[in-house]
Amino acid sequence: MAAIEILGLHKTYLTGFWRKRPKIALHPLDLTVPDGEVFGFLGPNGAGKTTTLKLLMGLISPTGGSARILGQDWRDPRVKAQIGFLPEQPYFYDYLTAAELLNYYAQLSGVAAGDRGRRVEAALERVGLSGQGRMQLRKFSKGMLQRVGIAQAVIHDPKLVFLDEPMSGLDPIGRREVRDLIQSLKDDGKTVFFSTHILSDAEALCDRVAVINGGQVRGVGVVQDLLSRFSGKVEVIWDGSLALSALSSMGYQVHATGDTVRATVPQLELDAAIDAIRRAHGRLLSVTPVRASLEDFFLEKLAGNSPAEVAR
Repeated sequence: MAAIEILGLHKTYLTGFWRKRPKIALHPLDLTVPDGEVFGFLGPNGAGKTTTLKLLMGLISPTGGSARILGQDWRDPRVKAQIGFLPEQPYFYDYLTAAELLNYYAQLSGVAAGDRGRRVEAALERVGLSGQGRMQLRKFSKGMLQRVGIAQAVIHDPKLVFLDEPMSGLDPIGRREVRDLIQSLKDDGKTVFFSTHILSDAEALCDRVAVINGGQVRGVGVVQDLLSRFSGKVEVIWDGSLALSALSSMGYQVHATGDTVRATVPQLELDAAIDAIRRAHGRLLSVTPVRASLEDFFLEKLAGNSPAEVAR
């Protein structure tokens, strides 16, 4: 069963004060996310990521289209009990403690009164905040608040979790902590749909990704397939700095560390580059094909003129 099925969902706003004009925030979107997958929704700021999440959560109404979540209509109240959501900029009342906040969200989510205390402690432990339940949120760091936000999203043990820019504003340690939490959700069999513009996080976590820009999905791909593609370039490493100027004059980007030099050259020009190194008496150390990165896919799709689904 698909966890998410988006069927032509789109959104248009009216903008302006006097003569209102339509502004398309999201073009008709068709997208399927299988159960148990970590799916990354990638795009620059203002691309339509948050609009899509708000539509799926029922926070705003669509102009047209529909969706199914966990096999049910996305507007069905029964669906809400099976999903968790962390908005991009959550606001929590500063003078509540972490335990008080989570108890409140557990109550909103329909967790039985006799079970809330255990759920709160388990959620705090899961996000690495065990023993911090009595601390007021105003004393928490940005990373700790993000972890509390994830705790409130999973305290009722949902099957599907939506996270909007969960790594936004975090330092490297905080990002690593949130990545570990998302991986643990997947290990528990949950489906995670998260938006981000931080490509390294998506590359580390996601089974599949979609690139959205200008309210249009430009491409969908399986991450492992994307990373296994070759970029048509080769990295050459050698000893001997005399060849540095020779390859630089050929237009290649060359980087030297002591006597060890590396350059990235097009596959078709590899023989010419190796000949130049040998003429300069360089000692060849390695020749390695350069694999495509998620950044390559991202930039390729942003430069595209029409949406294209490249893999499923």
